[in-house]
Amino acid sequence: MNIEYALKEAMSTEGAIGVALVDYESGMALGTLGGGKGLDLEVAAAGNTEVVRAKVRTLSLLAVDDSIEDMLITLGSQYHLIRPLTKSRGSLFLYLALDRSRANLALARHLLKRVESELEV
Repeated sequence: MNIEYALKEAMSTEGAIGVALVDYESGMALGTLGGGKGLDLEVAAAGNTEVVRAKVRTLSLLAVDDSIEDMLITLGSQYHLIRPLTKSRGSLFLYLALDRSRANLALARHLLKRVESELEV
């Protein structure tokens, strides 16, 4: 699946607010969908780049020989899911913001895993 279809698929989950495919080396979004007044996806992409970089750096310092499946940031009204793509796809991650009152976190995680497995970049 291409980037556009992958973003549409991610937005199909209940409660989705916005989604982005981000390169964490540059901090640039390769594609975004959704967002709006309450969620600037370009700013979120750049900010979450720092989160991913920090976690990757920490795992390296701790000599943890494992990979990050996903990261969850829980706000009062939102969930923010970050899913780094496998090493074969370079330094990319999917970022999905969800309305906490409408979202099913388990289904959203499952959907992002499927989108990642089918995404062709």
